[in-house]
This record gives sequence, C-alpha cells and structure tokens, in this order.
Amino acid sequence: MPIEIRSVKANGLEFRCRVAGAGAEPVILLHGFPETSAQWSALLSELVESGYRCLAPDQRGYSPGARPEDVAAYSVDQLAADVVALADAHGFERFHLVGHDWGAAVGWIVVRDHAGRVASWTALSVPHLASYGAAFELPEHRANVAYIDAMLVPGKVEAELSHNGFERLRASWASFAPHALADYESVLTQPGALTAALNWYRANFGSAAQRQQGFAAFEVSVPTLTIWGNRDPFVGRPATAREREYMRGPYRFVELDAGHWLMHEAAGVCHREILAHLQAHPIESVSAQR
Repeated sequence: MPIEIRSVKANGLEFRCRVAGAGAEPVILLHGFPETSAQWSALLSELVESGYRCLAPDQRGYSPGARPEDVAAYSVDQLAADVVALADAHGFERFHLVGHDWGAAVGWIVVRDHAGRVASWTALSVPHLASYGAAFELPEHRANVAYIDAMLVPGKVEAELSHNGFERLRASWASFAPHALADYESVLTQPGALTAALNWYRANFGSAAQRQQGFAAFEVSVPTLTIWGNRDPFVGRPATAREREYMRGPYRFVELDAGHWLMHEAAGVCHREILAHLQAHPIESVSAQR
C-alpha cells in the first residue's frame, strides 16, 4: 500500500500528514528538527508490511496550515495536544508512538499527560526529559547543548541558515537520503517555516522557568524503548544517565555506534528495534491488562 500525503484538520489547525496502511494497530511518528515526516518514509513502508496503520504528521510550524506566528504557540504542551488531536481525528483510541529529536521531546509529554492513550513509546536520540535536564548545565554536557543559545536569538539562525539560498541548511542534509532531502528543502524554505521550526526552541528554552517546567520529573509506566547514538554531538551520555530512575514499566535502552540522525545513519537496526518493541506490546494485550 503506497504512502499518501493528506491534509488533516486537528486542534484548530491543518496538518500535512503521511498516511499508510490499514492495520488494526495505529502508529504515530513524530519528526525532529530540521526534518519533516519524510524522515519516516522507509520505516512507514516496513510497518505497513508488518500490518500497522501509520500516521506521520509534519508538525506545528512545518505544515503550512499549522504555522502560528506567536512564539508561545510552540510550547511542548500545545505540540503534544496536536498529537492527541490528530489521533482523535483518525479515531485512534490507543496508539503506538515513535519520536525522534524534538519529536521525541513532544512524545515524552504525550506519555506524561496521556499515558492511557499510548500502548508503546519509542524515543530516538532524546531520553526522558528529566534525565536530559539533569545534565543540561553539567560542564561535560554543556558543549553538546551550547547551540541552543544561538537558536533563541530572533533572526540570527534564520539569517545564517538561509544565506546564499539556504546553503548551510542544505549542507546539513548532505548525507541524507535524496527523497528526504527534497522534502526537507521544500518545507523548510517556505516563507516563515524556518522561524516557526526555531520557535520550538524559543518557546521551551527561552527562560529558566520554561526549562525547569520542561525538565520536571515524572514516572513512566508506558512500555518504553530509547535508542541513542553514542556519537551524538547534541545529546551526550550524561543526558541518558538518569533515565532508568523514572521508568516504572517495561523499559529498554539501546545504545548504537551512531550519531544523532539515527534514521539516516542506522536505519536498519532502528527499524528492527522499533518493530520488535511494537510487537512485544500489542494494543490488544495492553488493553486487556487495564
């Protein structure tokens, strides 16, 4: 079954989504920055072949119909509300959830606030937010997150990444699959799209209070798989150190010899691990236990 691109109305906005499959168990996949739902194309095909029904949205700021100008509109609480609204729009009472980078950060909030809706959770690159936050100011991890400060200055990163026909942004995707690169370019070079994507940083890291709220501790009972690359330049080992403290349900941590862009650098092993996690926690059996 081919992957279709559809427009879906949810939470008062209109999202461009990749939709595939007709299986009984739904899977929602959340992309990171600076990518789009195209990052999941290969995985979508494998999940459909395994009998899953998949939804991968271009999230708030990336979809032209979901690009509010107000920075505050990009708080993780509102981004998580989009996910639940998209699930409701498709009739997904319960669903598996997969997220990478910022998509993982949003996924953790969905798990925190809507655990009863999530049958299994897979986080790529970004561990439990309290574990990440505990390492945020450590000297040994500070170099990994120093780039965030630059993201917070309005216009600065936009000018750098869009200079000379978005040369630097395109260079950051140089090693990515051609089909994904074309989609990333088509979305992030739209008027206002880059600023909207950067507003995720500005809405959640702009003040000490925002960071403290985002890094607050919470326990996780949803079956969880975290996949992390030990050569990740943005999320160092200290950020993963405390994750297990917050886990109260089935949990696995998979460390790969890879960097940050796991779906491009280590797609094969990620696909296998994600599929195994979904199969280990089918929605029917989870529902029966509740």
